[in-house]
Amino acid sequence: MSEIQFQNDIQLLTDILPPKIKRHIQDGILDDAIEIVLDIGRIPEVRIGNGKIVYLGSDTVVSDDINFIVEKIPEFTSDNRSGIAGTLHRISAIRNRQGKIIGLTMRIGRVITGTIACIKDFVMQNKSILFLGRPGVGKTTKLREISRLVADEIGKRVVVVDTSNEIAGDGDVAHPAIGKARRMQVSQPEFQKDVMIEAVENHTPEVIVVDEIGTELEAQAARTIAERGVMLIATAHGNTLENIIKNPQMSDLVGGVSSVTLGDDEAKHRGCQKTVLEREKQPTFDIVIEIIDRNTLAVYKNTAEAVDYILRGWPITPEIRKVDENYEEKVNKVQNNENKIIDKVNELDNMAQKVQSPLNFSFNRQKYVDDVKNHKKIFIYAVSRSIVDKIIERLDINAEIVRNVEDADFVIAHKNFAKGGTKVLAVANEYRLPVYFVRTNSMSQIQKVLKDALHLTQEKTVEHKYTGYMDEAELALDEAKAAIAKVMEGTETIELEPQPQHIRKLQHEFVDAHNLSSVSEGEGAKRHLRIFKKEE
Repeated sequence: MSEIQFQNDIQLLTDILPPKIKRHIQDGILDDAIEIVLDIGRIPEVRIGNGKIVYLGSDTVVSDDINFIVEKIPEFTSDNRSGIAGTLHRISAIRNRQGKIIGLTMRIGRVITGTIACIKDFVMQNKSILFLGRPGVGKTTKLREISRLVADEIGKRVVVVDTSNEIAGDGDVAHPAIGKARRMQVSQPEFQKDVMIEAVENHTPEVIVVDEIGTELEAQAARTIAERGVMLIATAHGNTLENIIKNPQMSDLVGGVSSVTLGDDEAKHRGCQKTVLEREKQPTFDIVIEIIDRNTLAVYKNTAEAVDYILRGWPITPEIRKVDENYEEKVNKVQNNENKIIDKVNELDNMAQKVQSPLNFSFNRQKYVDDVKNHKKIFIYAVSRSIVDKIIERLDINAEIVRNVEDADFVIAHKNFAKGGTKVLAVANEYRLPVYFVRTNSMSQIQKVLKDALHLTQEKTVEHKYTGYMDEAELALDEAKAAIAKVMEGTETIELEPQPQHIRKLQHEFVDAHNLSSVSEGEGAKRHLRIFKKEE
């Protein structure tokens, strides 16, 4: 939208204000404003984006002021919303118990370009995208710009399902902000699901844009659209992906959640309880984007994988995108770097084929590529660097310690700083980085946390180079833990694998802590524990 267009729209908004309020609106006061608030018995307010409030005069609002505005705008719909034809401004009413309007919120609508430049590469992938975020962070603004981008620049058939005229403004003519996209209006919010289906059945869209999916029926309609091969761009009620997963009405958008009972062997294999939560089906949306603030987005590029990780309690790190950064250049740079790696690999392949040597030189191309892509960066805080370096070297981990938290894949910090509100942890939270805490700066404690962070669990290392380095005590206690669970479930007695004396002592203490009994049996190298319930 041009500056002239914006000023014209602002003029149309101020023209419906009573003269006693309008005369206090100075030049530029509405440039950064979010809304004008009028409540009977209070001084009119202009709310600015930075939280500042500007009062318009000193006279309080009376019923005549409210009526003056209401008479100049279309009738309010069932959700108490109205607007001004040809603009993006939204006017919402507050009523008393008798239905009389006693307050108005005049939301200033504007087109802000460039807000999706940082995620343009995702929009161009022809995948369905779900936006999440608290009210006022710019979800609808991004839908508006995406509608124009996809319709004008990509040339796809776009239909905007516009509930309460949020996206394309009031009136019969859609606002130019959505470009060549077509707009279907929704007379009442409860009919949004029906209009969504109607759009697919009647108007052959390639892309459907819809704001504020908030009910189970609307979530089902979204799944129907996605299953018909239509790209869906939408927002939903919820700040984060976890909010959507925990919301029974909305969880279908990300695949749904169901309770599953595992068998004993599977529960032991996973190291979890027998009853767990699992994703039911393929998510409706391929990509989920959390809008942290107006300039920061957290992108989950694979919704199915992200939901699985969250349900299993595994750390998941979204990709952070900043509105004021040019990611198109970064994406091209990464692609160029990957191409250079592939070129280098091909060069080494050719060299290896030409080498005639009794050493029989060979080069594993896939391993080289995987090592480059799987390289992990660790930021440590109040944790011994020398110990971390030794563990990385000992386990032969493809990782390094970095100096800046923004460059890291995850953070390891001392537990004493868990609730300290330190700047490092604040930055880690902003970038949605997993943070792992150690209780002490001991080798065993840091090694255990590092294994958890890199998912170097027992089942993943059976045929892996890390197997030889698994702590014997750790494995023995894991075996004891599984045996204790079976005894508690009814098994009379279970015998463990033979262990050295110092490890058997740890197992005895572990069993005793669970109020069970254990004895050592066997001779020499075959001496082991037998676990059973205490006699009543």
